[in-house]
Amino acid sequence: MVEEAGRVVADRLQKLEALREAGVEPYAYRYDVTHSTTAARSMFETAETGGQLDESGESGPVRLGGRLVSLRSHGKTLFADLADREGRIQLYFRSRDLGDRFALLDLFDIGDWVGVEGRVFRTRMGEVTVKVSDFELLAKSVRPLPFGKEEVDPETGERRVHHGFADIEQRYRQRYADLAVHPEVRRVFVLRARIVTTIRRFLDERGFIEVETPILQPLYGGASARPFTTHHNALDMPLYLRIADELYLKRLIVGGFERVYEIGKDFRNEGIDRTHNPEFTMLELYQAFADYGDMMDLVEQMLVTVVDALHGTRSISFQGHTIDFTPPYRRLPFLEALQVYGGLDATTMSDDDLAAKARSLGVEDVETMGRGKLLDELFGELVEEHLHDPVFITDYPRELSPLAKPKRGDPQLVERFELMIAGREIANAFSELNDPFDQRERFEAQVALRARGDEEAQQLDEDYLRALEYGMPPTGGVGIGIDRLTMLLTDQPSIRDVILFPTMRPE
Repeated sequence: MVEEAGRVVADRLQKLEALREAGVEPYAYRYDVTHSTTAARSMFETAETGGQLDESGESGPVRLGGRLVSLRSHGKTLFADLADREGRIQLYFRSRDLGDRFALLDLFDIGDWVGVEGRVFRTRMGEVTVKVSDFELLAKSVRPLPFGKEEVDPETGERRVHHGFADIEQRYRQRYADLAVHPEVRRVFVLRARIVTTIRRFLDERGFIEVETPILQPLYGGASARPFTTHHNALDMPLYLRIADELYLKRLIVGGFERVYEIGKDFRNEGIDRTHNPEFTMLELYQAFADYGDMMDLVEQMLVTVVDALHGTRSISFQGHTIDFTPPYRRLPFLEALQVYGGLDATTMSDDDLAAKARSLGVEDVETMGRGKLLDELFGELVEEHLHDPVFITDYPRELSPLAKPKRGDPQLVERFELMIAGREIANAFSELNDPFDQRERFEAQVALRARGDEEAQQLDEDYLRALEYGMPPTGGVGIGIDRLTMLLTDQPSIRDVILFPTMRPE
């Protein structure tokens, strides 16, 4: 296989030299494109329907740019397929139209970028086609792309492609090749961009201001996770890649920005699996004078807006199951969910009882965990797989949520929710803790957990406490994982399928 690939590359390099000897520059500077493949097809079909084709049955002219994805030579004629960002269209080259330049096509290969000019017609087989009157090589492909074998049904004309790039690890590593040969993969990332654009528009229309907060931080916080650490030489101090945007965004609420949001990268030094990548994208938003009930309403409205924009329906398919996004979403307290789905009455169980149950389920490092972390692990093991349709899990244990306000009427709990869909967390939200004295006690409790060996416990942030001492109004906050939301709305099984360049081991 390697030897064969080497022979193909050597053959293409010979063609490249032959092109240069013929006076053809194989890497162009620019090309004036007037139509996409879709626009060229639409223009022809409109003219055809309106009886506006010329006496030869043609419309145009058009100038297209794209990649050759198939070549079919028939002596003095050649058919090819040109693909661009929107689709593909057939090309028709004739020796009598192109003269001596027709011979140059022998030096072209599948994967080459070309520009073509011509008029559009429909072949006897019914295929909308560009009859090429001029062409230009834009970039020679010296390494063959792993296009699959294509077969055309002789009766229906339907194309079937047997993919030649099936190794999923190589597809992630060589995303450029994956995108080039799989238009359905490109579509996922087009939809991802539309998700982000729709969210921005939704928040902007409601008076939120998009801001940017530091990625390199002297003290990390806002979540329970291990950071990536670096060193700043000029200042001779350690810095951390942020694990969350939360504490800086809430500083802005203190400063008088009443509605803020950020869509940006966070980094957590943790394992990699189907729903975790060390580098990921989060939306965090904060709204003054609101609580977690308001955030539930906001999240429902936002998701419905995004689903409508992407799919035009509120029922979508994810991994063979239908999910209905029509609000209102079910609201289920955390401890009640543990009892309903896990058979555990956490209100009567001691820390030792919880630890024993966690061990029996295969949870590791139980001895380093406080009560809140134990409950969180048990929830993950016993409850999450049962939560398919959108459900707000509410009112978490106080120990598990050091940045949330106590629940009104039950200070052992906090006003927090996680939106669970298809067994995974999509959003996390609080009635934000704005009492600086309570916040200090929570931080100190986290410091004690770190001393016991919990590396994910949060640190004590004196500057954030100082900000709270200046006064932060009642505030509701939400974090939404853009990657997981994209997985859900594009029906992708792994987070790597929605990140253009996921973190990989070295080759």
